[in-house]
Amino acid sequence: MKYASSLFICIALLLFFDSCSKKEGGGSSKNEKKESVGLFAVTVGGKHGFINREGKLVINPQFDIAEDFSEGLAVVRTGGKYGYIDKEGKYIINPQFNIARNFSDGLALVVIGGKYGYIDKEGKFIINPQIESAGDFTAGLAAVRTGGKWGFIDKEGKFIINPQFDEVRNFSDGLGVVSTGGKYGFIDKEGKYIINPQFDYGENFSDGFARVTTDRKWGYINKEGKYVINPQFDVAENFDDGLARVNTGGKWGYINKEGKYVINPQFDVAENFDDGLARVNTGGKWGYINNEGKYVINPQFDDANGFFDGLAIVATNGKYGYINKEGKYVINPQFDRASAFSDGLAMVSVGGQMGYIDKEGKYVWNPGN
Repeated sequence: MKYASSLFICIALLLFFDSCSKKEGGGSSKNEKKESVGLFAVTVGGKHGFINREGKLVINPQFDIAEDFSEGLAVVRTGGKYGYIDKEGKYIINPQFNIARNFSDGLALVVIGGKYGYIDKEGKFIINPQIESAGDFTAGLAAVRTGGKWGFIDKEGKFIINPQFDEVRNFSDGLGVVSTGGKYGFIDKEGKYIINPQFDYGENFSDGFARVTTDRKWGYINKEGKYVINPQFDVAENFDDGLARVNTGGKWGYINKEGKYVINPQFDVAENFDDGLARVNTGGKWGYINNEGKYVINPQFDDANGFFDGLAIVATNGKYGYINKEGKYVINPQFDRASAFSDGLAMVSVGGQMGYIDKEGKYVWNPGN
Protein backbone atom coordinates (compact mmCIF):
# COMPACT_ATOMS: atom_id res chain seq x y z
CA MET A 1 0.00 0.00 0.00
CA LYS A 2 1.29 3.43 -0.89
CA TYR A 3 0.94 5.96 1.88
CA ALA A 4 -0.40 9.37 0.93
CA SER A 5 -0.02 12.50 2.99
CA SER A 6 -3.41 12.07 4.61
CA LEU A 7 -5.82 9.28 5.46
CA PHE A 8 -9.56 9.50 5.10
CA ILE A 9 -12.42 7.64 6.71
CA CYS A 10 -14.83 6.20 4.12
CA ILE A 11 -18.54 6.03 4.77
CA ALA A 12 -19.63 2.49 5.56
CA LEU A 13 -22.06 2.27 2.67
CA LEU A 14 -19.35 3.11 0.16
CA LEU A 15 -17.09 0.45 1.60
CA PHE A 16 -19.83 -2.16 1.38
CA PHE A 17 -20.66 -1.34 -2.21
CA ASP A 18 -17.14 -0.78 -3.51
CA SER A 19 -16.93 -4.42 -4.59
CA CYS A 20 -19.64 -3.78 -7.17
CA SER A 21 -17.94 -0.93 -8.98
CA LYS A 22 -16.60 -1.48 -12.48
CA LYS A 23 -13.14 -3.01 -12.60
CA GLU A 24 -10.63 -1.67 -15.08
CA GLY A 25 -7.32 -2.78 -16.53
CA GLY A 26 -6.52 -5.80 -14.38
CA GLY A 27 -7.32 -4.50 -10.90
CA SER A 28 -7.29 -6.97 -8.03
CA SER A 29 -10.43 -8.96 -7.42
CA LYS A 30 -9.38 -10.61 -4.19
CA ASN A 31 -12.14 -10.56 -1.59
CA GLU A 32 -11.26 -9.77 1.97
CA LYS A 33 -13.33 -11.34 4.71
CA LYS A 34 -14.51 -8.88 7.30
CA GLU A 35 -14.42 -9.50 11.02
CA SER A 36 -17.34 -11.68 12.06
CA VAL A 37 -19.36 -9.87 14.71
CA GLY A 38 -22.94 -10.50 13.63
CA LEU A 39 -23.72 -6.79 13.34
CA PHE A 40 -24.57 -4.90 10.17
CA ALA A 41 -24.68 -1.15 9.56
CA VAL A 42 -28.02 0.35 8.48
CA THR A 43 -29.27 3.86 7.78
CA VAL A 44 -32.60 5.20 9.02
CA GLY A 45 -33.55 8.83 8.53
CA GLY A 46 -29.97 9.73 7.66
CA LYS A 47 -28.55 8.19 10.83
CA HIS A 48 -26.50 5.01 11.14
CA GLY A 49 -27.08 2.12 13.51
CA PHE A 50 -26.66 -1.67 13.53
CA ILE A 51 -28.91 -4.69 13.11
CA ASN A 52 -28.27 -8.36 13.93
CA ARG A 53 -28.59 -11.31 11.54
CA GLU A 54 -32.35 -11.47 12.16
CA GLY A 55 -32.78 -7.88 11.05
CA LYS A 56 -33.48 -6.49 14.52
CA LEU A 57 -32.06 -3.13 15.54
CA VAL A 58 -29.55 -3.69 18.33
CA ILE A 59 -27.85 -0.31 18.15
CA ASN A 60 -30.30 2.47 17.37
CA PRO A 61 -29.56 4.78 14.42
CA GLN A 62 -27.87 7.80 15.96
CA PHE A 63 -24.52 8.25 14.23
CA ASP A 64 -23.62 10.39 11.24
CA ILE A 65 -21.15 7.71 10.12
CA ALA A 66 -20.60 4.16 11.36
CA GLU A 67 -17.78 1.86 10.23
CA ASP A 68 -17.48 -1.92 10.42
CA PHE A 69 -16.30 -3.42 13.71
CA SER A 70 -12.60 -4.18 13.99
CA GLU A 71 -11.01 -5.85 17.01
CA GLY A 72 -14.30 -5.48 18.89
CA LEU A 73 -14.85 -1.75 18.33
CA ALA A 74 -16.39 0.37 15.59
CA VAL A 75 -15.54 3.90 14.51
CA VAL A 76 -18.53 6.25 14.60
CA ARG A 77 -18.96 9.96 14.02
CA THR A 78 -21.35 12.36 15.69
CA GLY A 79 -21.22 16.14 15.94
CA GLY A 80 -18.29 16.20 13.53
CA LYS A 81 -16.04 14.11 15.80
CA TYR A 82 -15.07 10.45 15.73
CA GLY A 83 -15.14 7.99 18.62
CA TYR A 84 -15.46 4.25 19.23
CA ILE A 85 -18.37 2.09 20.38
CA ASP A 86 -18.63 -1.52 21.53
CA LYS A 87 -21.09 -4.12 20.27
CA GLU A 88 -23.77 -2.82 22.62
CA GLY A 89 -23.50 0.66 21.17
CA LYS A 90 -21.82 2.13 24.25
CA TYR A 91 -19.05 4.66 23.80
CA ILE A 92 -15.77 3.13 24.88
CA ILE A 93 -13.87 6.13 23.54
CA ASN A 94 -15.86 9.37 23.34
CA PRO A 95 -16.04 11.37 20.08
CA GLN A 96 -13.04 13.70 20.06
CA PHE A 97 -10.98 13.00 16.95
CA ASN A 98 -10.94 14.76 13.57
CA ILE A 99 -10.13 11.46 11.88
CA ALA A 100 -10.10 7.94 13.32
CA ARG A 101 -9.08 4.61 11.85
CA ASN A 102 -10.09 1.07 12.79
CA PHE A 103 -8.00 -0.72 15.38
CA SER A 104 -5.15 -2.71 13.88
CA ASP A 105 -2.62 -4.71 15.83
CA GLY A 106 -4.15 -3.37 19.07
CA LEU A 107 -3.76 0.34 18.28
CA ALA A 108 -5.79 2.85 16.28
CA LEU A 109 -4.51 5.76 14.23
CA VAL A 110 -6.25 9.07 15.02
CA VAL A 111 -5.85 12.71 14.07
CA ILE A 112 -6.24 15.78 16.25
CA GLY A 113 -5.39 19.24 14.98
CA GLY A 114 -3.84 17.85 11.82
CA LYS A 115 -1.38 15.62 13.68
CA TYR A 116 -1.38 11.82 13.79
CA GLY A 117 -1.09 9.69 16.90
CA TYR A 118 -2.07 6.24 18.21
CA ILE A 119 -4.48 5.25 20.96
CA ASP A 120 -5.16 2.00 22.81
CA LYS A 121 -8.61 0.51 23.39
CA GLU A 122 -9.13 2.66 26.46
CA GLY A 123 -8.61 5.79 24.39
CA LYS A 124 -5.25 6.59 25.93
CA PHE A 125 -2.57 8.01 23.68
CA ILE A 126 0.25 5.52 23.41
CA ILE A 127 1.94 7.75 20.85
CA ASN A 128 0.97 11.41 21.12
CA PRO A 129 -0.43 13.25 18.10
CA GLN A 130 2.75 14.78 16.70
CA ILE A 131 3.32 12.96 13.42
CA GLU A 132 2.92 14.50 9.94
CA SER A 133 1.37 11.40 8.42
CA ALA A 134 1.18 7.73 9.34
CA GLY A 135 -0.21 4.29 8.56
CA ASP A 136 -1.72 1.48 10.62
CA PHE A 137 0.39 -0.86 12.72
CA THR A 138 1.09 -4.21 11.10
CA ALA A 139 3.20 -6.88 12.78
CA GLY A 140 4.40 -4.37 15.38
CA LEU A 141 5.55 -1.64 13.01
CA ALA A 142 3.91 1.43 11.51
CA ALA A 143 5.10 3.69 8.71
CA VAL A 144 5.29 7.35 9.70
CA ARG A 145 6.45 10.52 7.99
CA THR A 146 8.37 13.33 9.59
CA GLY A 147 10.35 16.08 7.94
CA GLY A 148 9.03 14.86 4.61
CA LYS A 149 10.64 11.43 4.95
CA TRP A 150 9.19 8.04 5.88
CA GLY A 151 10.44 5.60 8.48
CA PHE A 152 9.03 2.95 10.83
CA ILE A 153 8.20 3.11 14.54
CA ASP A 154 7.39 0.46 17.12
CA LYS A 155 4.44 0.55 19.51
CA GLU A 156 6.33 2.75 21.93
CA GLY A 157 6.79 5.37 19.26
CA LYS A 158 10.51 4.69 18.88
CA PHE A 159 12.02 4.76 15.43
CA ILE A 160 13.17 1.29 14.50
CA ILE A 161 14.00 2.53 11.01
CA ASN A 162 14.83 6.23 10.83
CA PRO A 163 12.91 8.48 8.43
CA GLN A 164 14.94 8.51 5.22
CA PHE A 165 12.68 7.26 2.43
CA ASP A 166 10.52 9.10 -0.08
CA GLU A 167 7.96 6.31 -0.09
CA VAL A 168 7.36 3.08 1.85
CA ARG A 169 4.95 0.17 2.04
CA ASN A 170 4.10 -2.28 4.79
CA PHE A 171 6.36 -5.29 5.14
CA SER A 172 5.41 -8.47 3.32
CA ASP A 173 7.26 -11.77 3.49
CA GLY A 174 9.75 -10.05 5.80
CA LEU A 175 10.73 -7.30 3.37
CA GLY A 176 9.43 -3.81 2.69
CA VAL A 177 9.48 -1.74 -0.48
CA VAL A 178 11.12 1.68 -0.13
CA SER A 179 11.93 4.46 -2.55
CA THR A 180 14.75 6.97 -2.48
CA GLY A 181 16.16 9.13 -5.23
CA GLY A 182 13.52 7.87 -7.61
CA LYS A 183 14.56 4.23 -7.34
CA TYR A 184 12.95 1.34 -5.47
CA GLY A 185 14.61 -1.28 -3.30
CA PHE A 186 13.80 -3.62 -0.42
CA ILE A 187 14.75 -3.47 3.26
CA ASP A 188 14.46 -5.84 6.20
CA LYS A 189 12.84 -4.94 9.52
CA GLU A 190 16.11 -3.51 10.78
CA GLY A 191 16.20 -1.07 7.91
CA LYS A 192 19.07 -2.80 6.10
CA TYR A 193 18.96 -2.96 2.34
CA ILE A 194 18.53 -6.53 1.20
CA ILE A 195 18.02 -5.38 -2.39
CA ASN A 196 19.52 -1.99 -3.23
CA PRO A 197 17.42 0.72 -4.88
CA GLN A 198 17.69 0.05 -8.62
CA PHE A 199 14.19 -0.39 -10.00
CA ASP A 200 11.95 2.23 -11.56
CA TYR A 201 9.06 0.85 -9.51
CA GLY A 202 8.48 -2.03 -7.14
CA GLU A 203 5.74 -3.84 -5.26
CA ASN A 204 5.75 -6.06 -2.16
CA PHE A 205 6.76 -9.70 -2.26
CA SER A 206 3.89 -12.10 -2.78
CA ASP A 207 4.17 -15.85 -3.09
CA GLY A 208 7.97 -15.51 -2.99
CA PHE A 209 8.31 -13.07 -5.91
CA ALA A 210 8.14 -9.28 -6.24
CA ARG A 211 7.14 -7.47 -9.39
CA VAL A 212 9.35 -4.58 -10.47
CA THR A 213 9.83 -2.37 -13.50
CA THR A 214 12.87 -1.47 -15.55
CA ASP A 215 12.58 0.71 -18.66
CA ARG A 216 8.76 0.52 -18.41
CA LYS A 217 8.67 -3.26 -18.55
CA TRP A 218 7.57 -5.49 -15.69
CA GLY A 219 9.39 -8.56 -14.46
CA TYR A 220 9.79 -10.57 -11.25
CA ILE A 221 12.66 -10.88 -8.79
CA ASN A 222 13.44 -13.24 -5.92
CA LYS A 223 14.53 -12.20 -2.43
CA GLU A 224 18.13 -11.95 -3.58
CA GLY A 225 17.11 -9.28 -6.06
CA LYS A 226 17.78 -11.49 -9.06
CA TYR A 227 15.41 -11.57 -11.98
CA VAL A 228 13.66 -14.91 -12.16
CA ILE A 229 11.37 -13.63 -14.91
CA ASN A 230 12.95 -10.93 -17.04
CA PRO A 231 11.21 -7.58 -17.63
CA GLN A 232 9.00 -8.10 -20.68
CA PHE A 233 5.40 -7.34 -19.74
CA ASP A 234 3.45 -4.12 -20.22
CA VAL A 235 1.65 -4.77 -16.92
CA ALA A 236 2.18 -7.49 -14.33
CA GLU A 237 0.33 -8.38 -11.15
CA ASN A 238 1.35 -10.31 -8.03
CA PHE A 239 1.65 -14.08 -7.97
CA ASP A 240 -1.22 -15.76 -6.22
CA ASP A 241 -1.41 -19.53 -5.80
CA GLY A 242 1.38 -19.98 -8.33
CA LEU A 243 -0.07 -17.85 -11.13
CA ALA A 244 0.25 -14.19 -12.08
CA ARG A 245 -1.78 -12.02 -14.42
CA VAL A 246 0.26 -10.23 -17.09
CA ASN A 247 -0.54 -7.97 -20.00
CA THR A 248 1.23 -7.90 -23.36
CA GLY A 249 0.02 -5.97 -26.36
CA GLY A 250 -3.19 -5.02 -24.61
CA LYS A 251 -4.25 -8.58 -23.79
CA TRP A 252 -4.17 -10.39 -20.45
CA GLY A 253 -2.98 -13.92 -19.75
CA TYR A 254 -1.52 -15.95 -16.88
CA ILE A 255 2.04 -17.16 -16.30
CA ASN A 256 3.59 -19.62 -13.88
CA LYS A 257 6.68 -19.01 -11.76
CA GLU A 258 8.93 -20.04 -14.62
CA GLY A 259 7.52 -17.20 -16.67
CA LYS A 260 5.75 -19.56 -19.05
CA TYR A 261 2.24 -18.86 -20.21
CA VAL A 262 -0.24 -21.25 -18.66
CA ILE A 263 -3.09 -19.29 -20.22
CA ASN A 264 -2.14 -17.27 -23.30
CA PRO A 265 -2.88 -13.53 -23.54
CA GLN A 266 -6.38 -13.28 -24.99
CA PHE A 267 -8.57 -11.37 -22.55
CA ASP A 268 -9.42 -7.67 -22.52
CA VAL A 269 -9.47 -7.79 -18.71
CA ALA A 270 -8.49 -10.60 -16.36
CA GLU A 271 -8.64 -10.93 -12.57
CA ASN A 272 -7.12 -13.17 -9.92
CA PHE A 273 -8.50 -16.60 -9.18
CA ASP A 274 -11.07 -16.72 -6.38
CA ASP A 275 -12.38 -20.05 -5.15
CA GLY A 276 -10.73 -21.74 -8.15
CA LEU A 277 -12.21 -19.50 -10.85
CA ALA A 278 -11.08 -16.24 -12.44
CA ARG A 279 -13.34 -13.67 -14.04
CA VAL A 280 -12.30 -12.45 -17.46
CA ASN A 281 -13.71 -10.02 -19.98
CA THR A 282 -13.83 -10.48 -23.73
CA GLY A 283 -15.74 -8.23 -26.08
CA GLY A 284 -17.30 -6.35 -23.20
CA LYS A 285 -18.79 -9.42 -21.52
CA TRP A 286 -17.63 -11.18 -18.35
CA GLY A 287 -17.25 -14.91 -17.84
CA TYR A 288 -15.24 -17.29 -15.64
CA ILE A 289 -12.34 -19.61 -16.47
CA ASN A 290 -10.56 -22.38 -14.57
CA ASN A 291 -6.79 -22.55 -14.10
CA GLU A 292 -6.41 -24.27 -17.46
CA GLY A 293 -7.98 -21.28 -19.18
CA LYS A 294 -11.18 -23.11 -20.09
CA TYR A 295 -14.49 -21.32 -19.75
CA VAL A 296 -16.56 -22.76 -16.94
CA ILE A 297 -19.10 -19.95 -17.29
CA ASN A 298 -19.24 -18.35 -20.73
CA PRO A 299 -18.92 -14.57 -21.17
CA GLN A 300 -22.43 -13.17 -20.79
CA PHE A 301 -22.48 -10.66 -17.94
CA ASP A 302 -22.22 -6.88 -18.13
CA ASP A 303 -20.34 -6.83 -14.83
CA ALA A 304 -18.99 -9.52 -12.52
CA ASN A 305 -17.13 -10.00 -9.25
CA GLY A 306 -14.97 -12.81 -7.95
CA PHE A 307 -16.42 -15.85 -6.21
CA PHE A 308 -16.62 -15.65 -2.45
CA ASP A 309 -18.07 -18.44 -0.31
CA GLY A 310 -19.34 -20.12 -3.46
CA LEU A 311 -21.26 -17.14 -4.87
CA ALA A 312 -20.40 -14.31 -7.25
CA ILE A 313 -22.15 -11.01 -7.94
CA VAL A 314 -22.98 -10.45 -11.61
CA ALA A 315 -24.97 -7.87 -13.54
CA THR A 316 -27.25 -8.13 -16.56
CA ASN A 317 -29.19 -5.22 -18.05
CA GLY A 318 -28.19 -2.99 -15.16
CA LYS A 319 -29.39 -5.32 -12.40
CA TYR A 320 -27.24 -7.35 -10.01
CA GLY A 321 -27.81 -10.89 -8.78
CA TYR A 322 -25.82 -13.87 -7.49
CA ILE A 323 -24.67 -17.00 -9.33
CA ASN A 324 -23.10 -20.26 -8.22
CA LYS A 325 -20.04 -21.91 -9.79
CA GLU A 326 -22.17 -23.53 -12.44
CA GLY A 327 -23.26 -20.10 -13.62
CA LYS A 328 -26.81 -20.57 -12.41
CA TYR A 329 -28.64 -17.75 -10.68
CA VAL A 330 -29.13 -18.46 -7.00
CA ILE A 331 -30.60 -14.99 -6.53
CA ASN A 332 -32.01 -13.41 -9.68
CA PRO A 333 -30.75 -10.03 -10.92
CA GLN A 334 -32.99 -7.42 -9.31
CA PHE A 335 -30.72 -5.05 -7.37
CA ASP A 336 -29.24 -1.72 -8.43
CA ARG A 337 -26.14 -2.58 -6.41
CA ALA A 338 -25.02 -5.56 -4.37
CA SER A 339 -22.19 -6.58 -2.05
CA ALA A 340 -20.56 -9.89 -1.21
CA PHE A 341 -22.07 -11.98 1.57
CA SER A 342 -20.44 -11.52 4.95
CA ASP A 343 -21.56 -13.30 8.09
CA GLY A 344 -24.53 -14.72 6.19
CA LEU A 345 -25.96 -11.44 4.89
CA ALA A 346 -25.33 -9.17 1.91
CA MET A 347 -26.09 -5.49 1.53
CA VAL A 348 -28.13 -4.59 -1.55
CA SER A 349 -29.66 -1.41 -2.92
CA VAL A 350 -32.92 -0.81 -4.77
CA GLY A 351 -34.06 2.66 -5.80
CA GLY A 352 -31.35 4.28 -3.74
CA GLN A 353 -32.45 2.47 -0.57
CA MET A 354 -30.26 -0.14 1.11
CA GLY A 355 -31.30 -3.43 2.62
CA TYR A 356 -29.91 -6.83 3.62
CA ILE A 357 -30.68 -10.24 2.17
CA ASP A 358 -29.84 -13.78 3.26
CA LYS A 359 -28.43 -16.44 0.93
CA GLU A 360 -31.90 -17.38 -0.22
CA GLY A 361 -32.45 -13.83 -1.39
CA LYS A 362 -34.96 -13.04 1.34
CA TYR A 363 -34.88 -9.62 2.95
CA VAL A 364 -34.00 -9.49 6.63
CA TRP A 365 -33.90 -5.69 6.37
CA ASN A 366 -36.06 -4.19 3.64
CA PRO A 367 -34.91 -1.24 1.53
CA GLY A 368 -36.51 1.90 2.87
CA ASN A 369 -36.90 0.65 6.47
